[in-house]
Amino acid sequence: MKSTHHHRAPLISASSSSSSSSQNHSFVSRLLLLLTLLPVSLACLAFILQWRGGGLADPASASVRSSTSVPGGSDLNHEVFPGMETVSSVSPKSHQSSSDCSNLARSSSPSFPYYADWKFGVDTSLKPKICITTSTSAGLDQILPWMFYHKVLGVSTFFLFVEGKAATPSISKVLESIPGVKVIYRTKELEEKQAKSRIWNETWLSSFFYKPCNYELFVKQSLNMEMAIVMARDAGMDWILHLDTDELIYPAGAREYSLRRLLLDVPPNVDMVIFPNYESSVERDDIKDPFTEVSMFKKNYDHLPKDTYFGMYKEATRNNPNYFLTYGNGKSVARVQDHLRPNGAHRWHNYMKTPNEIKLEEAAVLHYTYSKFSDLTSRRDRCGCKPTKEDVKRCFMLDFDRSAFIIASTATDEEMLSWYREHVVWGDKDVKTKLLRKGILTRIYSPMVVIQALKESGVFSSVVSSASTNLSKKKFLSSIHKSNSSRSTASESLPSKESKSEGISARHLLEAESAIPPLSPPGMEQARFFTED
Repeated sequence: MKSTHHHRAPLISASSSSSSSSQNHSFVSRLLLLLTLLPVSLACLAFILQWRGGGLADPASASVRSSTSVPGGSDLNHEVFPGMETVSSVSPKSHQSSSDCSNLARSSSPSFPYYADWKFGVDTSLKPKICITTSTSAGLDQILPWMFYHKVLGVSTFFLFVEGKAATPSISKVLESIPGVKVIYRTKELEEKQAKSRIWNETWLSSFFYKPCNYELFVKQSLNMEMAIVMARDAGMDWILHLDTDELIYPAGAREYSLRRLLLDVPPNVDMVIFPNYESSVERDDIKDPFTEVSMFKKNYDHLPKDTYFGMYKEATRNNPNYFLTYGNGKSVARVQDHLRPNGAHRWHNYMKTPNEIKLEEAAVLHYTYSKFSDLTSRRDRCGCKPTKEDVKRCFMLDFDRSAFIIASTATDEEMLSWYREHVVWGDKDVKTKLLRKGILTRIYSPMVVIQALKESGVFSSVVSSASTNLSKKKFLSSIHKSNSSRSTASESLPSKESKSEGISARHLLEAESAIPPLSPPGMEQARFFTED
Protein backbone atom coordinates (compact mmCIF):
# COMPACT_ATOMS: atom_id res chain seq x y z
CA MET A 1 0.00 0.00 0.00
CA LYS A 2 2.76 2.37 0.81
CA SER A 3 4.35 1.63 -2.47
CA THR A 4 1.15 2.35 -4.36
CA HIS A 5 0.58 5.64 -2.54
CA HIS A 6 4.11 6.66 -3.26
CA HIS A 7 3.55 6.34 -7.02
CA ARG A 8 0.20 8.31 -7.03
CA ALA A 9 1.46 11.38 -5.18
CA PRO A 10 3.35 12.91 -8.12
CA LEU A 11 0.27 12.46 -10.35
CA ILE A 12 -1.97 14.37 -7.93
CA SER A 13 0.63 17.12 -7.60
CA ALA A 14 0.97 17.50 -11.38
CA SER A 15 -2.80 17.69 -11.81
CA SER A 16 -3.09 20.41 -9.17
CA SER A 17 -0.33 22.41 -10.82
CA SER A 18 -2.03 22.19 -14.23
CA SER A 19 -5.36 23.32 -12.80
CA SER A 20 -3.74 26.27 -11.06
CA SER A 21 -1.98 27.33 -14.25
CA SER A 22 -5.24 27.18 -16.21
CA GLN A 23 -6.99 29.34 -13.64
CA ASN A 24 -4.21 31.91 -13.75
CA HIS A 25 -4.36 32.03 -17.56
CA SER A 26 -8.14 32.50 -17.48
CA PHE A 27 -7.83 35.32 -14.95
CA VAL A 28 -5.21 37.11 -17.04
CA SER A 29 -7.38 36.81 -20.17
CA ARG A 30 -10.39 38.27 -18.39
CA LEU A 31 -8.29 41.07 -16.98
CA LEU A 32 -6.95 41.97 -20.42
CA LEU A 33 -10.47 41.89 -21.90
CA LEU A 34 -11.73 44.18 -19.13
CA LEU A 35 -8.86 46.61 -19.65
CA THR A 36 -9.62 46.68 -23.39
CA LEU A 37 -13.36 47.19 -23.08
CA LEU A 38 -13.19 49.80 -20.33
CA PRO A 39 -11.66 52.69 -22.38
CA VAL A 40 -13.83 51.81 -25.38
CA SER A 41 -16.93 51.95 -23.18
CA LEU A 42 -15.84 55.25 -21.65
CA ALA A 43 -15.21 56.72 -25.12
CA CYS A 44 -18.65 55.61 -26.31
CA LEU A 45 -20.25 57.09 -23.19
CA ALA A 46 -18.45 60.40 -23.73
CA PHE A 47 -19.52 60.46 -27.40
CA ILE A 48 -23.17 59.86 -26.46
CA LEU A 49 -23.11 62.57 -23.80
CA GLN A 50 -21.53 65.08 -26.16
CA TRP A 51 -23.93 64.16 -28.96
CA ARG A 52 -27.05 64.55 -26.81
CA GLY A 53 -25.71 67.74 -25.31
CA GLY A 54 -24.90 69.30 -28.70
CA GLY A 55 -21.14 69.26 -28.08
CA LEU A 56 -20.21 67.66 -31.39
CA ALA A 57 -19.96 70.05 -34.32
CA ASP A 58 -21.79 68.63 -37.35
CA PRO A 59 -20.66 70.70 -40.39
CA ALA A 60 -23.91 70.16 -42.28
CA SER A 61 -26.08 71.03 -39.29
CA ALA A 62 -23.92 74.01 -38.44
CA SER A 63 -24.24 75.31 -42.00
CA VAL A 64 -27.98 74.87 -41.90
CA ARG A 65 -28.31 76.62 -38.53
CA SER A 66 -26.18 79.48 -39.80
CA SER A 67 -28.20 79.77 -43.00
CA THR A 68 -31.59 79.64 -41.34
CA SER A 69 -30.53 82.13 -38.68
CA VAL A 70 -30.37 84.83 -41.36
CA PRO A 71 -33.71 85.80 -42.93
CA GLY A 72 -33.80 84.55 -46.49
CA GLY A 73 -30.41 82.90 -46.08
CA SER A 74 -28.74 86.05 -47.36
CA ASP A 75 -25.45 85.37 -45.62
CA LEU A 76 -23.45 84.01 -48.52
CA ASN A 77 -20.82 82.44 -46.28
CA HIS A 78 -23.39 80.13 -44.71
CA GLU A 79 -25.60 79.17 -47.63
CA VAL A 80 -25.78 75.49 -48.36
CA PHE A 81 -26.72 73.17 -51.16
CA PRO A 82 -30.46 73.43 -51.87
CA GLY A 83 -32.37 70.74 -50.06
CA MET A 84 -29.85 70.23 -47.25
CA GLU A 85 -32.24 71.89 -44.83
CA THR A 86 -34.83 69.26 -45.62
CA VAL A 87 -32.34 66.52 -44.82
CA SER A 88 -31.20 68.21 -41.63
CA SER A 89 -34.70 68.11 -40.19
CA VAL A 90 -34.14 64.38 -39.70
CA SER A 91 -30.88 64.88 -37.83
CA PRO A 92 -30.00 62.96 -34.64
CA LYS A 93 -31.09 65.95 -32.60
CA SER A 94 -34.64 65.62 -33.93
CA HIS A 95 -34.85 62.15 -32.36
CA GLN A 96 -34.42 63.36 -28.80
CA SER A 97 -38.13 63.12 -28.23
CA SER A 98 -40.38 60.62 -29.94
CA SER A 99 -43.34 62.89 -29.30
CA ASP A 100 -41.83 65.86 -31.11
CA CYS A 101 -43.87 65.90 -34.34
CA SER A 102 -42.91 69.42 -35.33
CA ASN A 103 -39.73 68.22 -37.00
CA LEU A 104 -41.68 65.73 -39.08
CA ALA A 105 -43.96 68.50 -40.23
CA ARG A 106 -41.02 70.65 -41.22
CA SER A 107 -39.37 67.84 -43.13
CA SER A 108 -42.18 67.89 -45.70
CA SER A 109 -41.68 71.59 -46.44
CA PRO A 110 -39.14 73.01 -48.89
CA SER A 111 -36.33 75.06 -47.42
CA PHE A 112 -33.91 76.66 -49.85
CA PRO A 113 -31.31 79.38 -49.36
CA TYR A 114 -33.21 82.30 -50.90
CA TYR A 115 -36.83 81.54 -50.03
CA ALA A 116 -38.77 81.21 -46.79
CA ASP A 117 -41.84 79.32 -47.99
CA TRP A 118 -43.28 77.36 -50.91
CA LYS A 119 -44.50 80.53 -52.65
CA PHE A 120 -40.91 81.47 -53.53
CA GLY A 121 -41.72 85.17 -53.48
CA VAL A 122 -39.38 87.67 -55.07
CA ASP A 123 -36.73 88.93 -52.67
CA THR A 124 -35.82 92.42 -53.86
CA SER A 125 -32.67 92.42 -51.73
CA LEU A 126 -30.99 89.69 -53.77
CA LYS A 127 -28.09 90.85 -55.92
CA PRO A 128 -27.55 90.56 -58.77
CA LYS A 129 -31.09 90.46 -60.15
CA ILE A 130 -31.41 87.77 -62.79
CA CYS A 131 -34.24 87.15 -65.24
CA ILE A 132 -34.90 84.36 -67.71
CA THR A 133 -36.93 84.76 -70.89
CA THR A 134 -38.34 81.86 -72.88
CA SER A 135 -40.78 81.08 -75.68
CA THR A 136 -42.76 77.97 -74.85
CA SER A 137 -45.79 75.87 -75.67
CA ALA A 138 -45.09 73.26 -72.96
CA GLY A 139 -47.37 72.12 -70.15
CA LEU A 140 -47.08 72.62 -66.40
CA ASP A 141 -45.35 69.25 -65.98
CA GLN A 142 -42.34 70.74 -67.75
CA ILE A 143 -42.59 74.47 -66.99
CA LEU A 144 -43.02 74.30 -63.19
CA PRO A 145 -39.97 72.08 -62.43
CA TRP A 146 -37.91 74.15 -64.87
CA MET A 147 -39.01 77.44 -63.32
CA PHE A 148 -38.70 76.53 -59.63
CA TYR A 149 -35.35 74.87 -60.16
CA HIS A 150 -34.04 78.19 -61.46
CA LYS A 151 -35.73 80.03 -58.61
CA VAL A 152 -33.64 77.85 -56.28
CA LEU A 153 -30.56 79.01 -58.22
CA GLY A 154 -31.44 82.65 -57.52
CA VAL A 155 -33.42 83.71 -60.60
CA SER A 156 -36.10 86.18 -59.51
CA THR A 157 -38.03 87.03 -62.69
CA PHE A 158 -39.36 85.09 -65.68
CA PHE A 159 -40.72 86.49 -68.94
CA LEU A 160 -42.76 83.68 -70.50
CA PHE A 161 -43.89 84.12 -74.10
CA VAL A 162 -46.56 81.45 -74.32
CA GLU A 163 -48.62 79.85 -77.06
CA GLY A 164 -50.19 76.46 -77.71
CA LYS A 165 -50.71 74.40 -74.56
CA ALA A 166 -48.91 76.94 -72.36
CA ALA A 167 -51.42 79.64 -73.36
CA THR A 168 -54.55 77.66 -72.43
CA PRO A 169 -56.50 79.08 -69.44
CA SER A 170 -55.93 76.05 -67.21
CA ILE A 171 -52.16 76.43 -67.52
CA SER A 172 -51.61 80.14 -68.02
CA LYS A 173 -53.66 81.10 -64.94
CA VAL A 174 -51.29 79.01 -62.82
CA LEU A 175 -48.27 80.70 -64.37
CA GLU A 176 -49.81 84.15 -63.84
CA SER A 177 -50.24 83.43 -60.13
CA ILE A 178 -46.53 82.77 -59.46
CA PRO A 179 -44.56 85.70 -57.98
CA GLY A 180 -41.99 87.12 -60.38
CA VAL A 181 -43.60 85.65 -63.51
CA LYS A 182 -44.79 87.76 -66.45
CA VAL A 183 -46.83 85.89 -69.05
CA ILE A 184 -47.03 87.34 -72.56
CA TYR A 185 -49.53 85.83 -75.00
CA ARG A 186 -49.09 85.59 -78.75
CA THR A 187 -52.09 87.69 -79.69
CA LYS A 188 -52.79 89.51 -82.93
CA GLU A 189 -51.94 92.74 -81.17
CA LEU A 190 -48.55 91.37 -80.11
CA GLU A 191 -47.75 90.22 -83.65
CA GLU A 192 -48.68 93.63 -85.04
CA LYS A 193 -46.34 95.31 -82.57
CA GLN A 194 -43.49 92.93 -83.34
CA ALA A 195 -44.03 93.49 -87.06
CA LYS A 196 -42.86 97.07 -86.44
CA SER A 197 -39.62 95.97 -84.79
CA ARG A 198 -36.38 97.46 -86.07
CA ILE A 199 -35.11 93.90 -86.54
CA TRP A 200 -36.99 93.62 -89.84
CA ASN A 201 -34.98 96.52 -91.27
CA GLU A 202 -31.61 95.06 -90.32
CA THR A 203 -29.47 92.38 -91.91
CA TRP A 204 -28.22 90.27 -89.01
CA LEU A 205 -31.38 88.11 -88.86
CA SER A 206 -32.52 88.42 -92.46
CA SER A 207 -31.29 84.98 -93.58
CA PHE A 208 -33.87 83.40 -91.26
CA PHE A 209 -36.89 85.42 -92.45
CA TYR A 210 -39.88 83.84 -94.19
CA LYS A 211 -38.90 80.22 -93.65
CA PRO A 212 -40.99 77.56 -91.89
CA CYS A 213 -40.66 75.57 -88.66
CA ASN A 214 -37.34 76.01 -86.82
CA TYR A 215 -36.41 79.12 -88.80
CA GLU A 216 -39.74 80.73 -87.93
CA LEU A 217 -39.24 79.80 -84.27
CA PHE A 218 -35.75 81.28 -84.34
CA VAL A 219 -37.07 84.63 -85.59
CA LYS A 220 -39.93 84.55 -83.08
CA GLN A 221 -37.50 83.88 -80.23
CA SER A 222 -35.35 86.83 -81.31
CA LEU A 223 -38.35 89.17 -81.41
CA ASN A 224 -39.43 87.96 -77.97
CA MET A 225 -35.92 88.43 -76.60
CA GLU A 226 -35.94 91.99 -77.92
CA MET A 227 -39.10 92.71 -75.93
CA ALA A 228 -37.72 90.94 -72.87
CA ILE A 229 -34.70 93.27 -72.84
CA VAL A 230 -37.02 96.25 -72.41
CA MET A 231 -38.99 94.50 -69.67
CA ALA A 232 -35.77 93.49 -67.92
CA ARG A 233 -34.48 97.05 -68.02
CA ASP A 234 -37.77 98.43 -66.69
CA ALA A 235 -37.74 95.83 -63.89
CA GLY A 236 -34.21 96.77 -62.83
CA MET A 237 -32.65 93.45 -63.80
CA ASP A 238 -28.86 93.07 -63.88
CA TRP A 239 -28.63 89.96 -66.09
CA ILE A 240 -30.85 88.37 -68.72
CA LEU A 241 -30.73 84.79 -69.96
CA HIS A 242 -32.64 83.15 -72.80
CA LEU A 243 -33.33 79.51 -71.99
CA ASP A 244 -35.71 76.89 -73.39
CA THR A 245 -37.87 74.88 -71.01
CA ASP A 246 -35.89 71.71 -71.78
CA GLU A 247 -32.67 73.31 -70.51
CA LEU A 248 -31.32 73.73 -66.98
CA ILE A 249 -28.40 75.84 -65.81
CA TYR A 250 -25.74 73.82 -64.00
CA PRO A 251 -23.66 76.32 -61.94
CA ALA A 252 -20.59 74.14 -61.38
CA GLY A 253 -17.52 75.98 -60.17
CA ALA A 254 -19.42 78.48 -58.03
CA ARG A 255 -18.83 78.68 -54.29
CA GLU A 256 -22.43 77.57 -53.80
CA TYR A 257 -24.97 75.85 -56.03
CA SER A 258 -26.20 79.19 -57.33
CA LEU A 259 -26.38 81.10 -60.60
CA ARG A 260 -26.56 84.25 -58.51
CA ARG A 261 -23.21 83.51 -56.88
CA LEU A 262 -21.71 82.58 -60.24
CA LEU A 263 -22.68 85.93 -61.78
CA LEU A 264 -21.79 87.86 -58.63
CA ASP A 265 -18.18 86.76 -59.15
CA VAL A 266 -18.07 87.93 -62.81
CA PRO A 267 -15.79 90.98 -63.31
CA PRO A 268 -17.72 94.23 -63.94
CA ASN A 269 -16.16 94.75 -67.38
CA VAL A 270 -17.70 91.51 -68.72
CA ASP A 271 -20.84 91.97 -70.83
CA MET A 272 -21.70 88.36 -71.63
CA VAL A 273 -21.09 84.97 -70.05
CA ILE A 274 -21.24 81.85 -72.23
CA PHE A 275 -22.39 78.53 -70.79
CA PRO A 276 -21.26 75.56 -72.93
CA ASN A 277 -24.04 72.99 -73.19
CA TYR A 278 -24.02 69.34 -72.13
CA GLU A 279 -26.47 67.01 -73.87
CA SER A 280 -28.66 64.45 -72.13
CA SER A 281 -27.70 60.84 -72.84
CA VAL A 282 -30.69 58.68 -72.00
CA GLU A 283 -30.25 55.06 -70.98
CA ARG A 284 -33.86 53.91 -71.46
CA ASP A 285 -36.56 54.35 -74.06
CA ASP A 286 -39.37 54.86 -71.52
CA ILE A 287 -38.30 58.12 -69.85
CA LYS A 288 -41.34 60.09 -68.66
CA ASP A 289 -39.79 62.87 -66.56
CA PRO A 290 -36.30 63.73 -67.91
CA PHE A 291 -35.45 66.20 -65.12
CA THR A 292 -35.72 63.47 -62.46
CA GLU A 293 -34.79 60.38 -64.51
CA VAL A 294 -31.75 61.45 -66.56
CA SER A 295 -28.37 61.65 -64.85
CA MET A 296 -25.92 61.02 -67.71
CA PHE A 297 -24.74 63.82 -70.00
CA LYS A 298 -22.29 64.18 -72.85
CA LYS A 299 -19.75 66.94 -72.22
CA ASN A 300 -19.19 69.85 -74.53
CA TYR A 301 -16.06 70.14 -76.65
CA ASP A 302 -15.09 73.25 -74.67
CA HIS A 303 -14.84 71.20 -71.48
CA LEU A 304 -12.73 68.35 -72.90
CA PRO A 305 -9.10 67.91 -73.89
CA LYS A 306 -8.86 68.12 -77.69
CA ASP A 307 -7.12 64.74 -78.03
CA THR A 308 -9.84 63.08 -75.93
CA TYR A 309 -12.63 64.70 -77.95
CA PHE A 310 -11.29 63.81 -81.38
CA GLY A 311 -9.76 60.52 -80.21
CA MET A 312 -13.15 59.24 -79.00
CA TYR A 313 -15.24 61.03 -81.61
CA LYS A 314 -16.43 57.90 -83.41
CA GLU A 315 -17.52 56.09 -80.22
CA ALA A 316 -19.22 59.23 -78.91
CA THR A 317 -21.07 59.96 -82.17
CA ARG A 318 -22.41 56.41 -82.76
CA ASN A 319 -23.03 56.89 -86.50
CA ASN A 320 -25.14 59.99 -85.92
CA PRO A 321 -24.46 63.07 -88.09
CA ASN A 322 -22.61 64.95 -85.34
CA TYR A 323 -21.07 64.61 -81.87
CA PHE A 324 -24.25 66.08 -80.35
CA LEU A 325 -27.72 65.21 -81.56
CA THR A 326 -28.61 68.90 -81.74
CA TYR A 327 -26.80 72.18 -81.05
CA GLY A 328 -23.38 72.45 -79.40
CA ASN A 329 -22.70 76.20 -79.10
CA GLY A 330 -24.25 76.71 -75.66
CA LYS A 331 -26.30 79.61 -74.34
CA SER A 332 -25.31 82.97 -72.91
CA VAL A 333 -26.37 85.41 -70.22
CA ALA A 334 -25.99 89.14 -70.87
CA ARG A 335 -25.59 92.11 -68.61
CA VAL A 336 -28.62 94.38 -69.05
CA GLN A 337 -27.32 97.65 -70.50
CA ASP A 338 -27.98 100.26 -73.17
CA HIS A 339 -28.12 99.13 -76.81
CA LEU A 340 -28.32 95.43 -75.91
CA ARG A 341 -29.95 93.27 -78.57
CA PRO A 342 -30.43 89.54 -79.20
CA ASN A 343 -28.16 87.76 -81.62
CA GLY A 344 -30.35 84.73 -82.20
CA ALA A 345 -31.51 82.38 -79.46
CA HIS A 346 -27.97 81.45 -78.33
CA ARG A 347 -26.21 84.82 -78.01
CA TRP A 348 -26.64 88.51 -77.30
CA HIS A 349 -24.99 91.48 -78.96
CA ASN A 350 -24.86 95.26 -78.68
CA TYR A 351 -25.73 97.86 -81.32
CA MET A 352 -22.84 100.11 -80.33
CA LYS A 353 -19.99 97.79 -79.41
CA THR A 354 -18.66 94.27 -79.53
CA PRO A 355 -19.52 92.72 -76.14
CA ASN A 356 -16.71 91.58 -73.87
CA GLU A 357 -17.50 87.91 -73.25
CA ILE A 358 -16.10 85.05 -71.22
CA LYS A 359 -16.74 81.32 -71.46
CA LEU A 360 -17.13 79.36 -68.23
CA GLU A 361 -14.77 76.43 -67.64
CA GLU A 362 -17.06 74.34 -65.42
CA ALA A 363 -20.64 75.66 -65.48
CA ALA A 364 -22.90 74.47 -68.28
CA VAL A 365 -26.40 74.34 -69.71
CA LEU A 366 -27.91 70.86 -69.45
CA HIS A 367 -29.93 70.26 -72.62
CA TYR A 368 -32.53 67.48 -72.32
CA THR A 369 -32.98 66.83 -76.03
CA TYR A 370 -34.90 63.87 -77.45
CA SER A 371 -34.94 62.52 -73.91
CA LYS A 372 -38.43 61.07 -74.37
CA PHE A 373 -39.47 58.81 -77.23
CA SER A 374 -42.51 61.04 -77.76
CA ASP A 375 -40.15 63.89 -78.72
CA LEU A 376 -39.87 62.30 -82.15
CA THR A 377 -43.54 62.72 -82.93
CA SER A 378 -43.95 66.07 -81.15
CA ARG A 379 -41.35 67.65 -83.43
CA ARG A 380 -43.00 66.06 -86.44
CA ASP A 381 -46.41 67.42 -85.48
CA ARG A 382 -45.11 70.99 -85.19
CA CYS A 383 -43.85 71.21 -88.78
CA GLY A 384 -45.66 70.81 -92.06
CA CYS A 385 -42.66 70.04 -94.26
CA LYS A 386 -42.47 67.09 -96.61
CA PRO A 387 -40.37 64.18 -95.29
CA THR A 388 -37.74 64.41 -98.03
CA LYS A 389 -34.04 65.21 -97.72
CA GLU A 390 -34.45 68.39 -99.72
CA ASP A 391 -37.59 69.76 -98.11
CA VAL A 392 -36.47 69.19 -94.51
CA LYS A 393 -33.60 71.60 -95.14
CA ARG A 394 -36.20 74.38 -95.34
CA CYS A 395 -37.49 73.48 -91.86
CA PHE A 396 -34.53 72.35 -89.78
CA MET A 397 -31.02 73.75 -89.29
CA LEU A 398 -29.41 70.62 -87.83
CA ASP A 399 -28.87 67.26 -89.50
CA PHE A 400 -30.20 65.07 -86.70
CA ASP A 401 -33.47 67.04 -86.53
CA ARG A 402 -33.89 66.42 -90.25
CA SER A 403 -33.28 62.67 -89.94
CA ALA A 404 -35.60 62.39 -86.93
CA PHE A 405 -38.37 64.24 -88.77
CA ILE A 406 -38.15 61.93 -91.76
CA ILE A 407 -38.23 58.80 -89.57
CA ALA A 408 -41.16 60.09 -87.52
CA SER A 409 -43.06 60.94 -90.71
CA THR A 410 -42.47 57.72 -92.65
CA ALA A 411 -41.80 54.83 -90.22
CA THR A 412 -44.16 52.65 -88.20
CA ASP A 413 -44.21 52.88 -84.40
CA GLU A 414 -42.02 49.78 -84.12
CA GLU A 415 -39.54 51.14 -86.65
CA MET A 416 -39.43 54.50 -84.85
CA LEU A 417 -38.74 52.79 -81.54
CA SER A 418 -35.98 50.70 -83.08
CA TRP A 419 -34.43 53.81 -84.64
CA TYR A 420 -34.69 55.69 -81.33
CA ARG A 421 -32.94 52.90 -79.46
CA GLU A 422 -30.14 52.77 -82.02
CA HIS A 423 -29.50 56.52 -82.34
CA VAL A 424 -30.54 58.02 -79.01
CA VAL A 425 -30.58 55.44 -76.18
CA TRP A 426 -27.23 54.46 -74.66
CA GLY A 427 -27.77 50.74 -74.15
CA ASP A 428 -24.23 49.39 -74.59
CA LYS A 429 -22.79 49.14 -71.08
CA ASP A 430 -19.19 48.67 -72.25
CA VAL A 431 -19.27 51.78 -74.46
CA LYS A 432 -20.86 53.82 -71.66
CA THR A 433 -18.23 52.69 -69.16
CA LYS A 434 -15.41 53.52 -71.57
CA LEU A 435 -16.73 57.01 -72.33
CA LEU A 436 -17.44 57.71 -68.66
CA ARG A 437 -13.85 56.79 -67.79
CA LYS A 438 -12.53 59.03 -70.57
CA GLY A 439 -14.70 61.93 -69.38
CA ILE A 440 -16.80 62.20 -72.55
CA LEU A 441 -19.86 61.17 -70.56
CA THR A 442 -20.44 62.37 -67.03
CA ARG A 443 -22.94 61.84 -64.22
CA ILE A 444 -24.75 64.90 -62.85
CA TYR A 445 -27.29 64.38 -60.07
CA SER A 446 -27.77 67.85 -58.57
CA PRO A 447 -30.73 69.01 -60.74
CA MET A 448 -32.42 65.66 -60.21
CA VAL A 449 -32.09 65.99 -56.43
CA VAL A 450 -33.35 69.59 -56.33
CA ILE A 451 -36.37 68.97 -58.55
CA GLN A 452 -37.28 65.74 -56.78
CA ALA A 453 -37.11 67.58 -53.44
CA LEU A 454 -39.38 70.31 -54.80
CA LYS A 455 -41.83 67.74 -56.08
CA GLU A 456 -41.93 65.74 -52.84
CA SER A 457 -42.34 68.88 -50.76
CA GLY A 458 -45.56 69.72 -52.60
CA VAL A 459 -44.41 72.98 -54.20
CA PHE A 460 -45.92 72.24 -57.61
CA SER A 461 -49.23 70.96 -56.29
CA SER A 462 -49.47 73.96 -53.94
CA VAL A 463 -48.98 76.37 -56.85
CA VAL A 464 -51.71 74.68 -58.89
CA SER A 465 -54.21 74.46 -56.03
CA SER A 466 -53.55 78.04 -54.96
CA ALA A 467 -54.16 79.34 -58.48
CA SER A 468 -57.37 77.33 -58.77
CA THR A 469 -58.85 78.72 -55.55
CA ASN A 470 -57.67 82.31 -55.73
CA LEU A 471 -58.03 83.32 -59.37
CA SER A 472 -61.53 84.02 -60.62
CA LYS A 473 -62.24 83.89 -64.32
CA LYS A 474 -62.91 87.61 -64.44
CA LYS A 475 -59.65 88.45 -62.70
CA PHE A 476 -57.77 86.05 -64.93
CA LEU A 477 -59.08 87.58 -68.17
CA SER A 478 -58.37 91.03 -66.81
CA SER A 479 -54.79 90.05 -66.02
CA ILE A 480 -54.32 88.77 -69.58
CA HIS A 481 -55.53 92.06 -71.05
CA LYS A 482 -53.39 94.09 -68.68
CA SER A 483 -50.32 91.95 -69.38
CA ASN A 484 -50.67 92.21 -73.15
CA SER A 485 -51.32 95.95 -73.03
CA SER A 486 -48.29 96.68 -70.89
CA ARG A 487 -46.03 94.40 -72.92
CA SER A 488 -47.20 95.91 -76.19
CA THR A 489 -46.32 99.34 -74.85
CA ALA A 490 -42.88 97.99 -73.93
CA SER A 491 -42.47 96.69 -77.46
CA GLU A 492 -43.29 100.08 -78.93
CA SER A 493 -40.81 101.79 -76.63
CA LEU A 494 -37.94 99.54 -77.66
CA PRO A 495 -36.13 101.91 -80.06
CA SER A 496 -36.99 105.03 -78.06
CA LYS A 497 -33.98 104.70 -75.77
CA GLU A 498 -31.67 105.31 -78.72
CA SER A 499 -31.59 108.25 -81.07
CA LYS A 500 -32.19 107.84 -84.78
CA SER A 501 -28.61 108.71 -85.61
CA GLU A 502 -27.31 106.10 -83.16
CA GLY A 503 -29.47 103.47 -84.80
CA ILE A 504 -28.23 104.33 -88.28
CA SER A 505 -24.57 104.31 -87.29
CA ALA A 506 -25.01 101.01 -85.50
CA ARG A 507 -26.60 99.43 -88.57
CA HIS A 508 -23.67 100.54 -90.72
CA LEU A 509 -21.19 99.35 -88.13
CA LEU A 510 -22.74 95.90 -87.70
CA GLU A 511 -24.11 95.38 -91.18
CA ALA A 512 -21.94 92.29 -91.75
CA GLU A 513 -22.97 90.66 -88.46
CA SER A 514 -25.27 87.65 -88.67
CA ALA A 515 -27.33 86.02 -85.93
CA ILE A 516 -25.69 82.94 -84.45
CA PRO A 517 -27.90 79.90 -85.16
CA PRO A 518 -27.79 76.58 -83.29
CA LEU A 519 -24.47 75.08 -84.36
CA SER A 520 -23.16 71.53 -84.18
CA PRO A 521 -19.91 70.87 -82.27
CA PRO A 522 -16.71 70.56 -84.34
CA GLY A 523 -16.51 67.42 -86.46
CA MET A 524 -13.62 65.23 -87.59
CA GLU A 525 -13.12 67.35 -90.71
CA GLN A 526 -12.19 70.19 -88.35
CA ALA A 527 -9.87 68.11 -86.16
CA ARG A 528 -6.63 69.46 -87.63
CA PHE A 529 -7.77 73.07 -87.37
CA PHE A 530 -8.81 72.74 -83.72
CA THR A 531 -5.78 70.74 -82.58
CA GLU A 532 -3.43 73.33 -84.09
CA ASP A 533 -5.01 76.19 -82.10
